[in-house]
Amino acid sequence: MPAELPVPLMTLAIALVATFAAACAQGVVGFGFAVLSVPVLALVDTRLVPMPQLLITLPMTVMLFARERGAIDRRGLTWLLAGRVPGAALGALLLAVSTPRTLNLWIAFAVLGAVALLASGRSLKRTHATEFVVGVVSGVMAFVAAIGGPPLALLYRDAKGPTLRATLSAVFALGSLITIIARLLAGQLTWLDVEIALWLLPALVLGVWVSRFLVAHVEGDTLRRAVLGLAAFAGVGVLAKALFAE
Repeated sequence: MPAELPVPLMTLAIALVATFAAACAQGVVGFGFAVLSVPVLALVDTRLVPMPQLLITLPMTVMLFARERGAIDRRGLTWLLAGRVPGAALGALLLAVSTPRTLNLWIAFAVLGAVALLASGRSLKRTHATEFVVGVVSGVMAFVAAIGGPPLALLYRDAKGPTLRATLSAVFALGSLITIIARLLAGQLTWLDVEIALWLLPALVLGVWVSRFLVAHVEGDTLRRAVLGLAAFAGVGVLAKALFAE
């Protein structure tokens, strides 16, 4: 393996493809990056998750927010972010008692639970209470498994596309910053995480750029179903790995 690569070449190639595809999905439907990329990469190499994905979520969501910032739901954003802070603290407590095997279990349960919620067709009424609670749940899932989007997507299921994408991107950007700072303070961020994230960043930027041309031509519901199907398949794989791997 070349000294400059943080992981084997084939592992990095798979990670780049997964990151590109997940960024495209996020740019079109407003969510899906972590739900798609984290379980796939957890199957490939556990060093690829969750921190590298969390780190590159920040620039991705800033770019997506800048694209549609005029449609943001400011009231909802305030309550969602208020919930992310205690959510990150609770996630830190859960992660403190996790082993690599239990981390894979957390990821699998987060992915499969998210798929079940999003496939249910249900939506939540947006109130201050539901926005705060969803913020807490999203914060826990983001800290433990870098998958904080599904509860937010459920809350904004009935919103217009630009509002969903702008609001979720703002929550992801600021929420990711909260989670990264919390992990840094807890000593759970390494230079390897940063190095892997830097290698994956070009694929992410390319995916976001390509999504600009897809958003008007790709049917959102079709892509959403494809993302959920792939995520469910990968989630089952991560669960099997956690349960049966030595």
